[in-house]
Amino acid sequence: MSPARANDVRSLPRNTKHRSHLSRRDFFDRAALTAGLLLLPQGMRELAAQTGGDTPISPKESLKVTKIETFVLKNSWVFVKISTDAGITGWGEMLKDDAKACAAGALEVADYLVGKDPRPVAHHWQAIHRGAFYRGGPIKTAISSGIDQALWDITGKCFGVPIYKLLGGPTRQRVRVYGRVSKETGVNAMKVGPRATRAPFKYVEGRKFVEEVTERFKALREKYGPDVDIGVDFHGAVQPATAALLIKALEPYHPWFYEEIVQALNVDVMAELAKKTHIPIATGERIFTKWGFREILEKRAATILQPDVCYAGGITELKIIAGMAETYYTPLAPHNPQGPCSLAASLQIAGCIPNFLIQERGDNEYADLLAKPLPPVTKGHRPLPTEPGLGITIDEDKLLAQVGEPEPYRAKFDPDDGSVVDW
Repeated sequence: MSPARANDVRSLPRNTKHRSHLSRRDFFDRAALTAGLLLLPQGMRELAAQTGGDTPISPKESLKVTKIETFVLKNSWVFVKISTDAGITGWGEMLKDDAKACAAGALEVADYLVGKDPRPVAHHWQAIHRGAFYRGGPIKTAISSGIDQALWDITGKCFGVPIYKLLGGPTRQRVRVYGRVSKETGVNAMKVGPRATRAPFKYVEGRKFVEEVTERFKALREKYGPDVDIGVDFHGAVQPATAALLIKALEPYHPWFYEEIVQALNVDVMAELAKKTHIPIATGERIFTKWGFREILEKRAATILQPDVCYAGGITELKIIAGMAETYYTPLAPHNPQGPCSLAASLQIAGCIPNFLIQERGDNEYADLLAKPLPPVTKGHRPLPTEPGLGITIDEDKLLAQVGEPEPYRAKFDPDDGSVVDW
């Protein structure tokens, strides 16, 4: 797929008529409009420029979707852009696995969405989800997620506010992030895998392997001390018997959490392992919609949820999942291995829910895709976006330069016997 560059779609200025001269009333009307624009916050003035000089449109004004476009990047990130007849555009991201399928599926949503008002976002989520006979799953939910982000982006721009303000926020002013521990940014949280000289892919790893993993984590804890929180990401690639050995062996060195100790396909197994340790269990990056997280919460298989806004159902669904989690005193720490829309949408969630723990890779800057930088991370926190919608501006020239054949995901094999292993 090699999408062409999007054409700007602009509506005609409202109440336009051809005049041979400027009347006294016209003069004062235009002077008032100019003065009003100058008084707008910077983000709204930029939005006015993007939309042909209009201020954010009134909720009573007509607005219709005109086009949906998708862009698959060489690194497998998938973007969706929705255009409207007012020139306001919205952006979102989808699942990076099965990138081409997600991109093609999002284009099919145009049959439903083009010609409709984009602002009833929850209504559109329901129509897209329930309009299909087969529901859920990674690809369908990823499509809904990307579309949902883009619709919220448009809606926020229409009202001239960040999305979290439309959802009752802000519930906080800044968001703790984890990624690269740094004195410069103040980031003091990270995660690592249970690594030894190789990955733990045997059904039952032996004592030597378990001790090597433990010694490596012990050295890391000694290097950073108690001031840095360190999670251990099993990535669903460790078999339950080995996971049980590792979670006990690592406990003395105070992991912050254990992530995806096993695949979420059998929640009972995860719940059983969770009972064997006092270290919090985190999961969610391969769980879709509120229905998927219901069982995790009810069986107490995890005490930290990590839904991904690009394939758990978008902003609309993460807000609901957070409400469900709150009844179990469970926080969210959204998964984020993707691009700027993923981070921006997750920050919008952080700004509208009470039970937000931390944002994965929240220290990424995405300078290779954004037209202007994100608010900087200081003291380990990134400020909430303050500009309308998602609060970011995609640089389409930078994005188009990265469009291409996505990186394939390849099977991995046990070098000893050639059998397939998880990655």
